Amino acid sequence: MCPAKVVDGVTRGFVIPIGGAEERKSEPAILERFIALSGGKEACIVIIPTASKLDDTGANYEQVFLELGAGKAVSLPIKSREDADRADYLTLLQQATGIFITGGNQLRLSTILGGTPIAQAIRKLNAGGIHVAGTSAGAAIMPEHMIAGGPTGALPNEQGVTFAPGLGLINKVLLDQHFSQRNRLGRLLSAVSYNPFASGLGICEDTAAFIGPDDMLEVVGSGSITVVDPSGLKHSSMADAHIGDAITLIGLTLHMLSSGAKYNLNTREAFPK
Repeated sequence: MCPAKVVDGVTRGFVIPIGGAEERKSEPAILERFIALSGGKEACIVIIPTASKLDDTGANYEQVFLELGAGKAVSLPIKSREDADRADYLTLLQQATGIFITGGNQLRLSTILGGTPIAQAIRKLNAGGIHVAGTSAGAAIMPEHMIAGGPTGALPNEQGVTFAPGLGLINKVLLDQHFSQRNRLGRLLSAVSYNPFASGLGICEDTAAFIGPDDMLEVVGSGSITVVDPSGLKHSSMADAHIGDAITLIGLTLHMLSSGAKYNLNTREAFPK
């Protein structure tokens, strides 16, 4: 699934995957920048809390965004596929200057939102210039191919990752969240070995990738983003591996990027801040 087409003369909105556990009070750099991009005091942030089973997730984020200076924040309590077809929710979504997808279980997002009018509207709005941010599960759903699960550990193996369809807001990355905190290097490497077309992004907690319409990624937050660049991959043993086998990967490039550093998804060049 490729990103929705951009109409001539329109600039696509930012796509902002967050690694989870973003700071909301003491130094909320990620959320403040998202609000600023979305219009600051004029921002209307629409929250999608579908991934969470907690009833107060949406209301809590409404309060957070208002306290950080957004003009308006409204949550859409989408809990079923029928909810994702509600005309009143679609009307509210169309008013957004920024869309925020909360954390929880990413399979709730894919099974409840996948293929619905809400999912289609999010894609079209982003293509029309509306910025979309997501944290944890809300970040996982953003690419064309969503990492749905896999074991922890540093080494890739034949059963190192499972996939599900994502929203397709961006198709040039595979990404994982809570990255260093949950030791997920192995499953990101496994994901890249399946599909070396895309760069792998491992995003730490309280860290975000601000991916602009020019496909330039900038790191914001207190942690780091691990970039796995497969453009120089010379050999992957994934096709010949048996269940549970370790995988040989030769020619990968690894970047560790902290706040202010950048990475061009098209040229696969990394830049210090």
